[in-house]
Amino acid sequence: MSPEMHLAELNVGRLLAPTDDPRVAEFMQNLDRINGMGKRMPGFVWMMEGSGEPGTGNTDNAIGDDPQAVFNLTVWEDVESLETFVFKTVHKQFYDRRDEWFELMGDMHFVMWWVPAGHRPSQQEALERLEFLRANGDTDQAFGWSYLKDATAWQTHGCTATEGATA
Repeated sequence: MSPEMHLAELNVGRLLAPTDDPRVAEFMQNLDRINGMGKRMPGFVWMMEGSGEPGTGNTDNAIGDDPQAVFNLTVWEDVESLETFVFKTVHKQFYDRRDEWFELMGDMHFVMWWVPAGHRPSQQEALERLEFLRANGDTDQAFGWSYLKDATAWQTHGCTATEGATA
């Protein structure tokens, strides 16, 4: 992709319990650390932030009126940078344990799309891309890992094309 375009990604999930519940405590206790590491990665561009309160990560960025339905929305310079963070850092250990903290989602819950450099997608824009992907499958407008020929780490690190990629 050209340097004028960056890769946006949205990952949605529903926590098994409220954010202050012991069942999700380990996840919550590590959100700031993992998000902070992501922000320091080469190729990281932007993350939609929550309140900034310690220990909340972005979980106060709820979807609708369900505080357990949370999302992560980031922008990266390229697919290699996102793949490195997701599959080749400590993030992968938390990704592998996602079923301990999140409900199993039957629908596609991860989407990527290209944005002009400098663009910061809104939650609404990102959710619309996810719905587009659910309705139409992989297209230039919205896609998963398998659509990107440069993306290969998801194949060898236990992610299927329809699974989300970030905590």
